[in-house]
Amino acid sequence: MGQHIKDKADPFSVVVVLSGGLDSSTLLAHYAALGSDLVAVTVDYGQRHRREIDAARAVSAHFDARHVVADLSGLGTLLKGSALTDSQVSVPDGHYAEESMRATVVPNRNAVLANVAVSVAVAERASVVALGMHAGDHFVYPDCRPAFVTALDALVAVANEGFPTPRIEAPFIHWAKSDIATHGTRLGAPLELSWSCYKGGELHCGTCGTCYERREAFRDAGLHDPTEYIDDVTEFAAP
Repeated sequence: MGQHIKDKADPFSVVVVLSGGLDSSTLLAHYAALGSDLVAVTVDYGQRHRREIDAARAVSAHFDARHVVADLSGLGTLLKGSALTDSQVSVPDGHYAEESMRATVVPNRNAVLANVAVSVAVAERASVVALGMHAGDHFVYPDCRPAFVTALDALVAVANEGFPTPRIEAPFIHWAKSDIATHGTRLGAPLELSWSCYKGGELHCGTCGTCYERREAFRDAGLHDPTEYIDDVTEFAAP
């Protein structure tokens, strides 16, 4: 008597953390192909490359997914020292695995984004929160590594005990970026609508770390890259 009875989660409902980039756009395509009911969550955290929010909106519409934007734009003003949130820090050019790419680390970003999505998932009684990190992220971002996903999954279970609790899935966690480009292309994901560039101009710059990683992924996969770059010629050696 008086004990809370746990409601069941909807086994077909998936909340996808959708930045609007290549990885998360492929992630949305992945779960769409599985026949999931999709809720795409994009977080406005005051990022410099706000074009990705528009890209997320376009990708969601392509899959007829329900798209929600969580407005945490004020958070960015508190996150000094990151090239993605601090206008005083330049976005570095070069290979994604270079030490200089640490300037693009946003403190605790994936924990914030993922937990926003978890809150939505609990409210929606979704069974899964899906994250798009991959092996190439492991060089630079500690919150993109398998240990983070395992710890987050445990935290979600503890923080939401007695409620419909989603599990955390990161299906690309051990994949190369080229594997994701291949998977997205095979699934017919609208990768031409996705946005990666951290500089946030009208076109992808082609030389910031994430642009170069995108170029490299399509090249290594032997696929046509649908992206228009300002510079698609400059090459950077892997460190």
